[in-house]
Amino acid sequence: MPYLLKTEPSEYSFANLERDQSTVWDGVSNPVAVKNLRGMKPGDRLIVYHTGEERRTVGTAEVVSVDNQDPKNPRVTIRAGRKLNPTALAEIKANKLFGDSPLLRQGRLSVVPLSEAQYKFLAER
Repeated sequence: MPYLLKTEPSEYSFANLERDQSTVWDGVSNPVAVKNLRGMKPGDRLIVYHTGEERRTVGTAEVVSVDNQDPKNPRVTIRAGRKLNPTALAEIKANKLFGDSPLLRQGRLSVVPLSEAQYKFLAER
């Protein structure tokens, strides 16, 4: 299943992930986002999205492993993919594919499931 991960670029950007090649994605506190992290499986595809002033997709990544030993703080190891031609939030909002998406309905949600069509739209630009 594909997901979108939001990050503040001043805290950890896609450029950081490219440099590091992989990282542990944890520290999520919203119960719905935690549930989404716990549901991830190795091989799941990811879109990395910069929040704050950028508000756009910036790259892809892949889930390497999921450690659910602490159900309140799952630790998901992700591996960098490739840079994307960015898709701005305004363009996402204008696309009917995202009409019922938690990305738009729950704006503060940091881990968002995507449909295959949504992932394809964002990743294949």
